[in-house]
Amino acid sequence: MTDQRSSKFYLDMAARAAMRAFGDVAPNPLVGAVIVKYDRVIGIGHHCRFGGLHAEREAIKNARENGHDVSGSTVYCTLEPCCHHGKQPPCCEALIEAGVAEVVYARPDPAEVSGGGHAILEAAGIRCSCDGSSSNAVAVGEPFVKRAETGLPWVVVKWAQTLDGKIATGSGESQWISNERSRRWVHWLRAKIDAIGVGIGTVLADDPMLTARGVRKVRRSAVRVVFDTHGRFPEDCKLARSAGEYTTVVCTAGAGTIGVPGVKTLHCKMKDGRLDLESALRGLSSELGVSSILIEAGPTLLGGLLDADLIDEAVVHVAPAVMGDDSGRSCASGRVCEQLSQMKRFALKRTRVVDGDVHLFYRRGE
Repeated sequence: MTDQRSSKFYLDMAARAAMRAFGDVAPNPLVGAVIVKYDRVIGIGHHCRFGGLHAEREAIKNARENGHDVSGSTVYCTLEPCCHHGKQPPCCEALIEAGVAEVVYARPDPAEVSGGGHAILEAAGIRCSCDGSSSNAVAVGEPFVKRAETGLPWVVVKWAQTLDGKIATGSGESQWISNERSRRWVHWLRAKIDAIGVGIGTVLADDPMLTARGVRKVRRSAVRVVFDTHGRFPEDCKLARSAGEYTTVVCTAGAGTIGVPGVKTLHCKMKDGRLDLESALRGLSSELGVSSILIEAGPTLLGGLLDADLIDEAVVHVAPAVMGDDSGRSCASGRVCEQLSQMKRFALKRTRVVDGDVHLFYRRGE
């Protein structure tokens, strides 16, 4: 392999390692590292859990446990090695002490406290470069980078629809458009993400629990979030009755607090006559430490998120069925789009077929 192909290959490998800890490391970033010497992988590591060893130290430990000397090696990692003392000592320090010759990373660390490792490594005589050739390695760090740069969590929206783009019948019936395996996948994601959000319309229509069920391991007990402009949250819904067991937050612009024991009220601003969703997301990040949120959006909420350009990732489950009914509900509403240039565009990253349903995974358009 050429040097460029080698870098992409090893950074892809580091990205796969990083993803093993999805759900276990927030608010820290997912990070993976691969150590290569004489064109051979001698160590692989990833940040396994919040407070545990970082990826570079895990990879060094792995190499040494297998009898390898890491001096003179090249380390490929998904994020610029950190240079600060937190729950763990700096990764830069470990790489310098180990005598590695070169470090290649997929993206810089923008955080004020942990960024700057590149300069420290070069000052110690270690060749250091940023290589974005692996889209997988770059993507792994995007949620962390977004929150560090903007103060906003990573926003994933999910919906299920028919081939003709309907998410519910005209009467509002939507359970279930997608098949059982598709719904199990949603619970798998719920078990790994910081927060799960819905609009008040979904609460009133479906009375959801917003918990992960039927999964082998719940890695995170997600914060349950309701976006409720006027404070209509019902006291007898399932979310209210289980608020003592699961952290439950209502983001509202209404006066006063939600009068339900155990339910936290997050007061937000209004914008253009509706809840300021950016203000709500920023509050969830700063007050509850939410790094990522899965929003199972109805048409009104999704329309608002689109208008405010707050969606980072969209997951669409397309069922092999057609309603053919003009009264059926589309995935988003409430926007004015008079010209094609006003459409919100997304980039398709991958697809998969699950028992006839097609899962489409999109990222924010470039």
